[in-house]
Amino acid sequence: MFYADTINMNDKHSSCSDFIDRNLGIFCCPKCGGDLVLREKDLNCPKCGGLYQILDGIPLLFCQNEPNASKEDVTDKIKAFYEKTPFPDYDEFDNAGSLMEKARKSFFAKSMDDQIPYGVRVLECGCGTGQLTNFLSIANRTVIGTDICLNSLKLGHEFKESNDLERAHFFQMNLFRPCFKPQSFDLVISNGVLHHTGDPFGAFKSISDLVKPGGYILIGLYHKYGRLATDLRRIVFNLTRNRFKFLDQRTTNKSSSRAKRDAWFMDQYKNPHESKHTVGEVLHWLEATKFEFIHGIPKTTLFESYDKSEILFKPDRLGSRFERFFVNMGMIFTGHKEGGFFIIIAKRTNI
Repeated sequence: MFYADTINMNDKHSSCSDFIDRNLGIFCCPKCGGDLVLREKDLNCPKCGGLYQILDGIPLLFCQNEPNASKEDVTDKIKAFYEKTPFPDYDEFDNAGSLMEKARKSFFAKSMDDQIPYGVRVLECGCGTGQLTNFLSIANRTVIGTDICLNSLKLGHEFKESNDLERAHFFQMNLFRPCFKPQSFDLVISNGVLHHTGDPFGAFKSISDLVKPGGYILIGLYHKYGRLATDLRRIVFNLTRNRFKFLDQRTTNKSSSRAKRDAWFMDQYKNPHESKHTVGEVLHWLEATKFEFIHGIPKTTLFESYDKSEILFKPDRLGSRFERFFVNMGMIFTGHKEGGFFIIIAKRTNI
């Protein structure tokens, strides 16, 4: 499990600059990896001369990818899409209490909140509007949410400020060019992000390097077979000019605001780029980066499901290739419930 003494429990921060000043040792220049110097309204890299503005409490540490002829760079395309349609959107009545209530109705979010210890340092890469970052920070954890889209980060930061969530922090960052030094975090989360990049494995390698020895990484990806139902609905929507939205109940659920329903529809059916993956593929990623499999959601074994006592960060049995084949086939029929999604939790072993 996690180390329990990685963060000073009295480390509360009254401002973004205050937080950076206290934790300057974990930050680096996304261009050259050099140390950063905090100034009144920006961060400076003496090594390469990089200058990064702090805008309304959000450090702008985004850095463009290096050109790579063998990989399609979709960063600008995805950035433009989410700047226009931030996801997930907040309901107009959301506050810290309602966010906690809604998040804890989700087995996965509740399990993370119950099982991630107090006092650890968590990074969410591709946090979107920061709902998970804000939620996990409530329980005395230092949680940093990063995203390429400034509009999304502004929504998360505004929610943090209006609810006095002093342990949540937001940074604009390209996950291919991190602004953090290697091995700086107890847990790195990237849920629903890597499949929107031109190089999912390269993105995984980049963020996995930020995990401390003995720490954990959690990634959520679109499943190769579980996404088939969503693909079929997308074809129907495109052919009918977005009619028949009742095929996805989340787009017609009146308990959510119109903005929230529209954000879901755009993210699921109008996204300019996505890839699909399997557990077997991710196992190769883990082997290449010296991580060991801990848990899969859904489980990788046959005839097993989660219950309320499930421990996410305790090693679970990895299903055999035979078992994983039938689990993959089962995702054709069950994966549509969560947008054709699966989650892998792994632990860094190179201590």
